[in-house]
Amino acid sequence: MKKSFRVKKSNDFEAIFKAKNSFANRAFIVYMVENDRKHFRVGLSVSKKLGHAVTRNRIKRLIRAVLKDLRPELVEKDFVIIARKGVENFTFAQVQKNLIHVLTKSKIIRSTDEKKEN
Repeated sequence: MKKSFRVKKSNDFEAIFKAKNSFANRAFIVYMVENDRKHFRVGLSVSKKLGHAVTRNRIKRLIRAVLKDLRPELVEKDFVIIARKGVENFTFAQVQKNLIHVLTKSKIIRSTDEKKEN
């Protein structure tokens, strides 16, 4: 994912968390805030409690792969995805299903009506 699509600075993370606009399911928590850009930005957080570096990087790779597939459907917001305990054992299909669920719940994925307009 290009740098322009990533939330990297701690100030940006803090601003997203301070907005207190969160949605969750059993696998992920998503915090989000409006932005003034023409595209979304995403930050990923995977705790050391989920495993060693190899495991954490695998989880982040899976999340990025799902986001790459969903890229045209994502709205112009900044959001942070936090992986919960248990995700380290998920397959790609399970990560995809749970991530789509929480992003739809948070309205980060455009609805079918919005897709027709664009």
